[in-house]
Amino acid sequence: MMQKIDHVGIAVLDLDKGIETYKGLGFEYLGRETVAEQGVEVAFFQIGESKFELLCPLGEDTPIGKFIAKNGGKGGVQQVAITVDDIDAEMARLKAQGYTLLQESPVDGAHNTRVAFLHPRSTEGVLLELCEHR
Repeated sequence: MMQKIDHVGIAVLDLDKGIETYKGLGFEYLGRETVAEQGVEVAFFQIGESKFELLCPLGEDTPIGKFIAKNGGKGGVQQVAITVDDIDAEMARLKAQGYTLLQESPVDGAHNTRVAFLHPRSTEGVLLELCEHR
């Protein structure tokens, strides 16, 4: 079952600059980590019950690197993540309803999560991430 917006993912060109920007806004900085499987370094900020995730590509040929290239070399909102109880069950339910998933099974995400993505053509142009906290 889908529970709430977990975080909004924002692609950035310079993670250090992004961290300073969001600290300056007054958001609570939770830390940073590298998710090698997805070719990205991330930083998380808490705001209320939700988070902002800054995503900096580890290379041009990564999902975030490609997003930035498609976006004219600029960052911006890349995805909206939704917390789910059981990602395997949610993926099966959505697939049965005709939604296009970008992977057949969940992958490791930041902050000890399992994640999967819905193709934007299935969700009115928005990349949705399903996020199960372990």
